[in-house]
Amino acid sequence: MSRSLATALGTTAVLMWALLALFTAASGDVPPFQLAALTFTIGTAIGFIWLWAKGRFHELRQPLSVWVFGTVGLFGYHALYFTALRNAPPVEAGLIAYLWPLLIVVFSALLPGEKLRWYHLVGALLGLSGTVLIVTRGESLSFDARYTLGYVAALGCALTWSSYSVLSRRLASVPTGIVAGYCLTTAIGAAIAHLLFETTVWPADGGEWLAVLGLGLMPVGAAFYVWDIGVKRGDIQLLGVTSYAAPLLSTIILIAAGYGVLTPQIAIAALLITGGAVLAARGGRFSRQRPGSKPASASSNASN
Repeated sequence: MSRSLATALGTTAVLMWALLALFTAASGDVPPFQLAALTFTIGTAIGFIWLWAKGRFHELRQPLSVWVFGTVGLFGYHALYFTALRNAPPVEAGLIAYLWPLLIVVFSALLPGEKLRWYHLVGALLGLSGTVLIVTRGESLSFDARYTLGYVAALGCALTWSSYSVLSRRLASVPTGIVAGYCLTTAIGAAIAHLLFETTVWPADGGEWLAVLGLGLMPVGAAFYVWDIGVKRGDIQLLGVTSYAAPLLSTIILIAAGYGVLTPQIAIAALLITGGAVLAARGGRFSRQRPGSKPASASSNASN
C-alpha cells in the first residue's frame, strides 16, 4: 500500500471520530463504560467478520506484548478519559486530553525515517489554537487544584493515545486484523468497569439503539482499523495535524443536528485548523519535491 493511500485511509478515521459527539448525545443516558462495552463489541464484530471472510484469523496469533500494547492503548485511553471527565470540569479536561494530535507530531520525530519539520509543528499549534477556541468558546480557562486528579488523568489520556499511535509504527509488521483483538479486550475491560462502577441503563428506544450501532460501526469501530493502517504506513505527522479537524467537524455536525449554534469563534477556529492542515500538507509536499530530496515513499519503505 502506498504512503498516500494509507494516509488517506487514516484521515477517514478523523472523519468518523467527528461523529462521536453526535452519536453519543443521541444514545441517551447509557453510562460511559457500558456504552464503551456495547460499542467495542460491535467494533470487534466488524473485525471478526472481516477476518472470517478473508480467512485471516491467524492474524490474531500475536505475542502477549502486542495484545497488552493494544489493550492499554484503546482501553487505557477510554478509562483515563472517563476518569478525567468525572474528576475535572469537562472543558479543561477535554482540552488537556486533546493534546494528543500535537504530541503525535512531536513524538513522531523519534521514529526512523521521520523528522520534525517546522511546518508540522506550526500546523499542529494552529490546530491546537483552533481547538482551544472551540472547547472554551472564546472564554478564559481556569485550572483549580481541587481537580488535579482529573487533569492528570486527561494528560495521561493524551499521552496514552499519542504513544499508542506513534509506537504502532514500530509494529508495522503486525497485521491490522489484530485491532479486532484490541477491541475485544477493550470491550471486556469496559464491561468489567461498568459492573464495578456503574448502574446499568439500556437505550430507551430504537433511535438510541441506532446511535449505539452507529458508534460501534464507525467512531468506535472502523475508525480504529483505518487509523492503524494510517499510522503504520502513512504520513503520521500529517495525520496528527489533520486530527484537529475532528472537534471542528464534530461541532459543525452538532450545529447542523440542532445541538448548538454557529458562532464567530467557530468560524475563526475553522480557519486556524484548516490553515494548519494545509500548511502541514503543502509543506511536506514542497519538501519532498525539492531537488535532491528523497521521495517520501522511499523513506517510508526504509522505516518499515
